Amino acid sequence: MTTNTSPAEPGNRRILLVEDEQTIADVVRDYLMKAGFQVDMAGDGFTALKVAESRQPDLVILDRMLPGLDGVEVCRRLRQTMSVPVIMVTALGTEDDRILGLEMGADDYVTKPFSPRELVLRVKSVLRRSVKEFAPEPPVEAAGLWLDPASRTVAHDGAALALTVREFDLLAFLMRRPNQVFSREELIKAVWGWDFGDLSTVTVHVRRLREKIEANPTKPELLKTVWGVGYRFDALADAKESARGGE
Repeated sequence: MTTNTSPAEPGNRRILLVEDEQTIADVVRDYLMKAGFQVDMAGDGFTALKVAESRQPDLVILDRMLPGLDGVEVCRRLRQTMSVPVIMVTALGTEDDRILGLEMGADDYVTKPFSPRELVLRVKSVLRRSVKEFAPEPPVEAAGLWLDPASRTVAHDGAALALTVREFDLLAFLMRRPNQVFSREELIKAVWGWDFGDLSTVTVHVRRLREKIEANPTKPELLKTVWGVGYRFDALADAKESARGGE
């Protein structure tokens, strides 16, 4: 008998759980399987990379502290070969540690000790944003960028860009609302779906986006900072540059 389950539903989604503490791994695995996910497991960084390559997971839950190869390096290597969403789990609660994980390409993070139920909710939230269950919005084009929600692809001046799930969602949100200023609180609620959270998450993702779409990330023309308020996408950046070039 066939089913009509959507590819975004848990039963069709494979999670790679990378955790060296067996008790934690078993508890998280049980919660994920109870929620309907398929779960592969790895207890160290090198095994995690091999399993990710062979099993092609839909999402990776990645412990920060791992034997052999730590989670930050695993995340960096994953980002070189695939765009799979990554949720980093860390026992190090410092802002610098969280920012390092985000800068290496993590889409989200959870700090130990954590609620397994909360982690499952985070997994579902990230997956919802990586798969469109309904009719996708049409592509949007502005300032040399072309973004297609259906295929979740972005190109800048014709060259394809490799964005993480959250980077794509943040850029899509801002491109669809050009020249509007949004605070970090507004962005973390609209893009991440959090009512509260570490606002440095937004700051890091803006910085990572600038490195991918700006000619000079230190002097951004597209993702502008409005000091004391937040960020805006400047849809007129190309027109302004053309006008300056014609002077």
